[in-house]
Amino acid sequence: MSIDLEVTDGIAVITINRPERLNAMDLDHYRALSAAWLRVRDDDAIRVAVVTGAGERSFTTGADLKSVIGKTPDLAQLWQTQQDALLNRGLEIWKPVVAAINGYCLGGGMTLMLATDIRVAAEHATFGLSEVKRGIIAANGGTQRILAQVPYAIGMEMLLVGGTFDAAAAARWGLVNAVVPGAELLATAMDYARRIAANAPLAVRAAKELAVRGGDMSLADGLRMEQLIARILNASEDVQEGTQAFAEKRAPRFAGR
Repeated sequence: MSIDLEVTDGIAVITINRPERLNAMDLDHYRALSAAWLRVRDDDAIRVAVVTGAGERSFTTGADLKSVIGKTPDLAQLWQTQQDALLNRGLEIWKPVVAAINGYCLGGGMTLMLATDIRVAAEHATFGLSEVKRGIIAANGGTQRILAQVPYAIGMEMLLVGGTFDAAAAARWGLVNAVVPGAELLATAMDYARRIAANAPLAVRAAKELAVRGGDMSLADGLRMEQLIARILNASEDVQEGTQAFAEKRAPRFAGR
């Protein structure tokens, strides 16, 4: 039982490793997952992350209800907004995150998926925001992100009915980039990650941040921020390397500077 993190060639693979509980997470697992996200954010050797679940049955079903739901923490914790920060709880990670969804993606699993950037689902994956069936809400971003990612009526059905849907529906609604056989899931996710990691890391992070922040800005403000960031990047070593590599007809060797 753990949150595993392995880094190879600039790609961090985070595995929620509790298959005997469908990769549901208790407080200790959430803390470990928070530590993994912080490393992804802060480790310059990491250019992109892949998050998945151990085994073939489940990505994650979110909170382990027996150990998390119904607990009453001290009221003061409500204002400790950065304690045990998570990707879906608002931790700012501008490195791209790829989700490899290998089975159940329910409750907190789906809110985690909604906070990722690229999603690959196994054909047998099952999705749902079922919190209302347990007397709670799709927190950690579920109520805040879903309507930006699917049509209004579809999102409200997910939040209010709490039913489940399959990978084909997830693809139809634009929630996932690809649906593949289970045996090809991780390889497909890693292919996305490798292609992202090959790009200029500063430009990739800037593109993600501009796209995400732009949703909360006027077009004029977003265009101005885009102009400023483009000007900053134009003076980077990566731009020089990219230009020289193009001229020399070779693959660029970006350093993130």
